[in-house]
Amino acid sequence: MDYKNTLNLPTTKFPMKADLLRKEPEIQKKWEMEHLYEQIRKAHAGREKYVLHDGPPYPTGELHIGTGLNKILKDFIVRFHTMKGYDAPYVPGWDCHGLPIEHRVMQEVGEERKNLTKPEIRKKCKKYAEKFVKLQKAQFQALGVMGDWERPYLTFNPQYEAGIIEVFGKLVEKGYVYRSKKPVHWCPNELGQTTLAEAELDYREETKSPSIYVNFKLTDTISDLFKDAGIDGSCMMIWTTTPWTLPANVAIAVHPEHEYAAVRYDNPKTHKEEVAVIADKRAEAVMSSLGIRNYRCLGKIPGRFLEGKKYRHPFMDRTGSVVLADYVTLSDGTGCVHTAPGHGQEDYFTGLKYHLPLLSPVDEKGNFTKEAGEFTGLSILKEGNDAIVKKLESVGALLDKKEIAHSYPHCWRCDDPVIFRATEQWFVSLDYKGLRQRVLEEVKRTKWIPSWGESRMAKMVSERPDWCISRQRSWGVPIPAFHCVHCRQAHINRSTIDYVRERFEKEGADIWFYKEVSYFLPPDTKCSHCGGSQFQKEMDIFDVWFESGSSHHAVLQKRSELSYPADLYLEGTDQHRGWFQLSLLPSVGAWDRAPFKSVLTHGFVVDEQGKKMSKSRGNFISVEDAVKEFGADVLRLWTSSLDYQNDMSVSRNLIVRCSDAYRRVRNTFRYLLSNLYDFDPKTNAIPYGELLEIDKWALHKTQELIKNVVSAYESLLFHRVFHTIYNFCTVEMSAFYLDILKDRSYTFAKNSQERRAGQTVLYVILLNLVKLSAPILVHTAEEVWSAIIHKDEDAASVHLATFPKENPAWTDNALHERWEKLINIRTDVARELEKMRAAKLIGNSLEASVNLSTEDEDLWQFLKGYEKDLSMIFIVSEVKLDRSIASQAVKGELNENLWIECKVSQHKKCERCWNFRETVGHNKDHPAICTRCVAALQ
Repeated sequence: MDYKNTLNLPTTKFPMKADLLRKEPEIQKKWEMEHLYEQIRKAHAGREKYVLHDGPPYPTGELHIGTGLNKILKDFIVRFHTMKGYDAPYVPGWDCHGLPIEHRVMQEVGEERKNLTKPEIRKKCKKYAEKFVKLQKAQFQALGVMGDWERPYLTFNPQYEAGIIEVFGKLVEKGYVYRSKKPVHWCPNELGQTTLAEAELDYREETKSPSIYVNFKLTDTISDLFKDAGIDGSCMMIWTTTPWTLPANVAIAVHPEHEYAAVRYDNPKTHKEEVAVIADKRAEAVMSSLGIRNYRCLGKIPGRFLEGKKYRHPFMDRTGSVVLADYVTLSDGTGCVHTAPGHGQEDYFTGLKYHLPLLSPVDEKGNFTKEAGEFTGLSILKEGNDAIVKKLESVGALLDKKEIAHSYPHCWRCDDPVIFRATEQWFVSLDYKGLRQRVLEEVKRTKWIPSWGESRMAKMVSERPDWCISRQRSWGVPIPAFHCVHCRQAHINRSTIDYVRERFEKEGADIWFYKEVSYFLPPDTKCSHCGGSQFQKEMDIFDVWFESGSSHHAVLQKRSELSYPADLYLEGTDQHRGWFQLSLLPSVGAWDRAPFKSVLTHGFVVDEQGKKMSKSRGNFISVEDAVKEFGADVLRLWTSSLDYQNDMSVSRNLIVRCSDAYRRVRNTFRYLLSNLYDFDPKTNAIPYGELLEIDKWALHKTQELIKNVVSAYESLLFHRVFHTIYNFCTVEMSAFYLDILKDRSYTFAKNSQERRAGQTVLYVILLNLVKLSAPILVHTAEEVWSAIIHKDEDAASVHLATFPKENPAWTDNALHERWEKLINIRTDVARELEKMRAAKLIGNSLEASVNLSTEDEDLWQFLKGYEKDLSMIFIVSEVKLDRSIASQAVKGELNENLWIECKVSQHKKCERCWNFRETVGHNKDHPAICTRCVAALQ
């Protein structure tokens, strides 16, 4: 007789065969055709909201794996809160304006760009953005990210552009906006030539720059200060790494409290004896750097006594003065700081304090203007430094020139060095009406994840200058301001802004560039300064960060399904100085509150060596390639395995390892489904009180699983979700409970209480595990859900189901403690069985017989209580308890009072259950099987 046909093996088609790369697109298509997102919104309408607001990426190319990771993290959160019962809409968005896109377009058109008008440039930029919005949308959807993909927010949509204008109008109305000539970071590259925000700078270490020491000849006497008539005709010695800024020098700053020394030395260039004023604590280092050994201090005074002293510029027809500044440090240089208010933020404020001229003899291309005299037309970064160094040398003002490597800001798009240049720009004042302090108060009220985000943001806000919100490019929303033709004063107020907003909302911002100025002004508009009636349009556009930072109003406050403030903003750590901060400032300024309740940041994606990913390095992984190679659910599982609060290493090898973890989880689902093919919970379920104790243990572990996974989701610690689910599937289930259950599932009578009890537990585990996994393994969970014949709730999709809740009646800590003890004993026994297998004494553990012995009475009584279950637990054919300790017994490692003897069973093998039992052959009708199997057949 073929006893295999009498086993309870699945008779239906085996579920969930591996074909992930084909099935995922099919599942996504099904969701799209059935309008799953809309179904979820309808089912959750009216419930408490949870809104994660999407930070908009730039549509400038195919998606990097890091951008994909960001969207996957967001999707975990949205799906979890949805299944927890919240109304959690997700509206994706794209930042469609700005230099990143315009830069790419200008590269593509090449020399043609010189002949393009602004409307033509804008048309090309919009077409480019639309192309990559479509591409990136498809790639995000391929990752299984759920959202309102049919109605994303795009910053070039007229309704969004109108929202930007509304935020600006509110800030103007409250008095925060002003126009001024101030030094700003400027990109002189041909494809840039615009102001840059701090968030658009890339600080490059090891940037090579000239390092020079220069003498500025004092014209005022200082002999009275040092009580030494011999120091008249001395110099103020400065050190700088930006010689090109010297034509704009108008002052030298010293610290009021530091001691300054008059130092006599032999000039290594002129070989003459000279006297220079430098900070006393820097004298030794400076002289050493200059290679000067013979020098002496003629006297010391606090810096404040030097205030107002005049000096002659080395090569410009100009007199400067010594000023005081607390920012002067003694960490490097001479303690005497060259000051050019047109080329530096601190210098600018010093210039305001002392009413210094604001010189900035550099044009938008980074070339010297005629104000720089003989250097006119030279590129400041290519030729200017060398030309000025030679000039200093020719006039005898240069003491030394070296080259140093240091950190210097570069444009994040063109990779060229940037410059500080004073230009007319629009600003948002941070100190007007205490805006900075109110922003800091909102920072305190916000929950930051990780918590150090609070101090980082507070420091940035405390130290940042006023926000320059204007840019000199074509692709963006124009600033709705006007300039009086007669008096050249800026004309801007709430009524004109609202008038422009109405035009933009109906027709889009493009009309600014081809409609007459009168189209944007209310009738009879007059200049508030001179009464003039002729105006010109402002041609600067908004900083792209002002545009994306206005999404709190243009999206959260405008779309009925969302709410303001958002529950969460989630982006990379670089957005502390970017989108987080530049959403916070206008939101507090316009509406007196932060746009978010919580902010979560994640680290950067790097390769296995910790290097930033880039195409040039050959370590770039695109979302499209990764999905094609591994499938979305593997990528999602890999994402969940990472501690995102740190930088995250990624490579194909690392994702391959996660593929193995995915297969283990998937195989757990396959086992659960395949063993429930004939189970109907309405008729076959066994009450809790009638379950075997091991089944109750499995239910207890399932409750632990629910508790720990839900807690991890709520804490946004997805790596804990991953490890908890993975360990449950591989350690607690596959390697223990499911392994033990196989004998009962396959060999016991089909409708026996023992088999149905096991199926009852498998059913509970399956329902809970598929729901707990659903926010991460979105496709796999859907596939599992569709394969479940008898569901516990009427939901067409697992993503319409509700998250599991603990059942306190199934939590039994005392039982759990007993079974942990049994598992430790099983581990000791398994170790000895493995030795037998290694020695090729046995192949399968069922070929073994085990004897246990102990002198510990408590342990003995514990073993006696489970004596009939031990062979099942150990998956051996026979276990005997014996008071006597056999000579060949081995002491347990986890249980030192336990002695274990494993040997080859002397009984025959049952052809049906494969156990080696004494009862094999006792039934004459079935001589090849044991009596237990005979009973099962009957």
